[in-house]
Amino acid sequence: MITIKNEREIQSMKAAGRVVGKLLAYLRKQVEVGISTRELDALGEQFILDQGAIPAFKGLYGCPATILTSVNEEIVHGLPNNRKLRPGDIVSMDMGAIVEGFYADAAITVAAGELEDPIVKQLLDVTRESLYLGIAKIQPGLRIGDIGHAVQTHVERHGFSVVREYVGHGIGRQLHESPQIPNFGDAGTGPVIKAGMAFAIEPMVNIGRPDTKTLANKWTVISRDKSWSAHFEHTVVVTEDGPEILTREDA
Repeated sequence: MITIKNEREIQSMKAAGRVVGKLLAYLRKQVEVGISTRELDALGEQFILDQGAIPAFKGLYGCPATILTSVNEEIVHGLPNNRKLRPGDIVSMDMGAIVEGFYADAAITVAAGELEDPIVKQLLDVTRESLYLGIAKIQPGLRIGDIGHAVQTHVERHGFSVVREYVGHGIGRQLHESPQIPNFGDAGTGPVIKAGMAFAIEPMVNIGRPDTKTLANKWTVISRDKSWSAHFEHTVVVTEDGPEILTREDA
């Protein structure tokens, strides 16, 4: 069942979203050559706690980290470690916070140092653009399939591929609620979007094929062909006038 949030619940989600938006902006600035993903995780956890919020990921499903950090060919759920970022690496940072019992969830992919490879730069641009094109379809009366169709069309037009095993989702009192929101599919299909719904939209896009592989740590997911991957995400609430992004960095 897709839950409809009331105004009080939406206000709590907005508060969580503001924390995550600030965290996105903060961690973006911390990414530099020589920093380890473990350091990014520690900085992110302390930031959330300093905001009076609760880290959303740590302990959930047994997750050992607050910030999931996926480098280069790692798509999602990368576990922080002592690996130091090298010039031209990209790191996807997936993060969330809980305020007053409600979740917000977001992700960005950031380059360490100068990004000289034009294909990788295009990967980041296209993935980010596809996120906002998907969000633009979050309108009362449209359908969940419209979101994924917009993402897939943009990604494939540029020659990249959409990861299919991992999808966006509803969000609220739980991090993962109904419905699942694939980043692919047919327009005009799926549940009808209604005001008061809240979604986490998160395209994961590979330079190469969409096939994935989970590493021995049971968390980190990589592209099977080792091609590099990008991941962008926002938490969005549906209003009568369309989508409101709760995790904006400039909020």
